[in-house]
Amino acid sequence: MNYTDFLKRKEHLSGNFGFNPIYMPDRLFDFQKYLTEWGIKKGRGAIYADTGLGKTLIQLVIADNIVKHTNGNVLILTPLAVSFQFIEEAKTIDLDIYHSRDGKIKSKIIITNYERLHYFNSNDFQAVILDESSILKNFNGAFKTQITDFMKKMKYRFLSTATPAPNDFIELGTSSEALGYLGYMEMLTRYFGNNENNIRPQEVACKWYLKPHAKDAFFKWVNSWGISIQKPSDIGFSDEKYILPELIKKYHSVRNKNNLIIEGQIQMFNATARTMTEVREEQKATIPKRCEKAVELSAGKTSVYWTNFNKESELLNTLDNDAVEIKGSMNIDKKEEILLSFARGEIKRIITKPKMTSFGLNWQHCNHTVLFPTWSYEQYYQAIRRFWRFGQKDPVTVDIVYSDGQKRVLDTLELKTQNAIKLWKRLNENLHGHIPTNRKEINDKITLPSFI
Repeated sequence: MNYTDFLKRKEHLSGNFGFNPIYMPDRLFDFQKYLTEWGIKKGRGAIYADTGLGKTLIQLVIADNIVKHTNGNVLILTPLAVSFQFIEEAKTIDLDIYHSRDGKIKSKIIITNYERLHYFNSNDFQAVILDESSILKNFNGAFKTQITDFMKKMKYRFLSTATPAPNDFIELGTSSEALGYLGYMEMLTRYFGNNENNIRPQEVACKWYLKPHAKDAFFKWVNSWGISIQKPSDIGFSDEKYILPELIKKYHSVRNKNNLIIEGQIQMFNATARTMTEVREEQKATIPKRCEKAVELSAGKTSVYWTNFNKESELLNTLDNDAVEIKGSMNIDKKEEILLSFARGEIKRIITKPKMTSFGLNWQHCNHTVLFPTWSYEQYYQAIRRFWRFGQKDPVTVDIVYSDGQKRVLDTLELKTQNAIKLWKRLNENLHGHIPTNRKEINDKITLPSFI
């Protein structure tokens, strides 16, 4: 190995672990074929494609190619109720898949919910595909470790989501580790620094930042194992069939007349809530008024109420007789039944929480929603994208109902929105980038010291 090759190996760019595609259905659009071929050849990769760009079909074709290549089984993990969308999509390409709720394997391609992973043995599969992989942040650490350990034993591994790192670039480290590339801590020590000058991310005051001199190298490294696309033109194809309808955001402020009680102390004045504790108290104090406003805005419409507290959900269920509430205490089958009924148009309105049902579901039949905002940009983005996605024919209206003391929450969401735009821009700028090795050629004649 010469020195140049040695430096290139130190760049931590990934190689290909896959194979040339065996089957590519005509139903795929040109840009979808490009993404599918990239994934099959990569073998271990992340497809960061925005909502409505056909990730479901792409994942199914990748799974089918792996089956044809290995004659082994493939497991696809999805959020709640999304499995049925895979089943319907599979019918369009005559693909045999089985939705397993109990670990039984009755087809080469098995699809199940994340919550049912414990029924399966990793030794039975050649590949695992995580749909809406960013949902992993909503699970506890033990469950995330279970999923990562399950993936580590797979030859072929894939992640797919529209929100690769909604809050911070360091979230990409989890994806890298799951795919078998740089570990989370390795990524931090190589590309990031922090204000505590240590490598312990659990420190309370520790704030990680991307090293200025490492920015280009970091994004090119990410694009060596992941590919990002918000619209077909990002990878050189036409956007003709992928023009989003108008998104109409309406903000409705509810006045809070009661003084907040923070840590047992009644506040003399009601200022704008600043801390998470204050925001939470502000939300609780305005539940009745916000719920009444939400029902007023949804009257006569097909809609979804996005709530955060059980009391909000329960009150909305009382105020709106046409709405069906999805409770966290319900079993998985009951939740899926309600979600499917809504998708079929059998239910007029549903009441749910973003952390439960905002990932992966296609609700183009609905173009209105009411949202109670929180600090989470990902939940905010994913909730809106259930309706405002490619394939939606009508303008989408999002009524955001908040208390007057929650202005900082809205400001934070706007800041995170801009950060997400910057992330996509950086990822798209470095598609298939190669980290150049900066070498200075020395051609001067070497003069040895006189004592040698």
